[in-house]
Amino acid sequence: MADCDRTPGDERGFDLAERLDERDRRGLRRDLQPVDRVAERSRMAADPNGHPPSFTGDELLVFAANNYLGLTTDERVRNAAAQAIDAVGTGAGASRLLTGDTEVHRELERALADTKGTERALAFSSGYAANVGTITALAPDVVFSDELNHASIVDACRLADAETVVYDHCDPDDLSQRMDRRSADAAGDESWLVVTDSVFSMDGTVAPLSELCDIVEEYGAWLMVDEAHATGLYRDGGGIVQRDELENRVDVQMGTLSKALASQGGYVAGNEALVEHLVNAARSFVFSTGLAPPAAAAARKALQIARADDRRDALWVNAATLRDRLTDAGYDVRGETQILPVMVGDRDDALDLAAALRERCVAAPAIRPPTVPDGTSRIRVAPMATHTESDIAHCVDVFREAGTEVGIL
Repeated sequence: MADCDRTPGDERGFDLAERLDERDRRGLRRDLQPVDRVAERSRMAADPNGHPPSFTGDELLVFAANNYLGLTTDERVRNAAAQAIDAVGTGAGASRLLTGDTEVHRELERALADTKGTERALAFSSGYAANVGTITALAPDVVFSDELNHASIVDACRLADAETVVYDHCDPDDLSQRMDRRSADAAGDESWLVVTDSVFSMDGTVAPLSELCDIVEEYGAWLMVDEAHATGLYRDGGGIVQRDELENRVDVQMGTLSKALASQGGYVAGNEALVEHLVNAARSFVFSTGLAPPAAAAARKALQIARADDRRDALWVNAATLRDRLTDAGYDVRGETQILPVMVGDRDDALDLAAALRERCVAAPAIRPPTVPDGTSRIRVAPMATHTESDIAHCVDVFREAGTEVGIL
């Protein structure tokens, strides 16, 4: 075997071991924990590094996934994916601009546009790619971004090289004041983009979209709404934009196919000109292989189910029941959606609580800095439509026992 010892010039390399050690010292080191299936119950394995995982532990009740409607194992969704493989193949094989554009993609995009009330929709390989590609392709002069927006929006603002103004979370008054101050110095032809999540993934809060629309229209800006954690869960399978009937006031509707729609990928919905511009200018679309056809077909079937089935009602019943019972148990449960942040505060307490839950076969991990601000560590609880009444009751009982054991209750 060749001698791989480094020669002079090592100082120009990367000391990754030291970087990992620093993460350990700061309590920021994370690892991968494989699961044996994506469903309400799953076995989890310790990180095997490069070796096969060993699923030898007890089955866990999962209250930590974004599989909100429980459709990842639905037979109809699985059959749709299998049929797409038979008809088209396992992968797109090329960029959509070359030979990777199939009827399966177009069927999905027509269904998304119909649900979102827009002229067109465009599927990306991920939600991250959709946000980065769209914001950089729009190339705004100024982006006004909610302080709790997803990391993909933050990164997109950096890549777009736009002046970024961060406004207070879900605060239309603060946004208006910042836009007013900026307008005093702005050139008349500046392009302004306001970007917000609709449902915030760690807080379960909902953006005041109607008020944001009023402000955007007053200043002649555009509004882009990330519906990642809302798509499929509201009126006719739409998001908060559909719930609040704002289709004609939101310029760019973005979302994912990987959460309630139980597949993979992202999308952007809007008018014809927007989609055609993204096809030509969104680098994460142009230079990526098209979304895998079985993923596109699975998402389309899941969307169809979300629009016609009673899954959404079941999810909201489970979320309300779990919220009420955890509150009655003594926990501070925030948010107003299917995402239930159980506030703990101290980072170590949150980690201890998550470990105690895991020992009792409930998977609900701690969310800690830097994902959330110091002093706001929490357990992010996410029920599914397919959790049973007995699952909900067991989850609450485990939270009571675990909270008492670690001294939080």
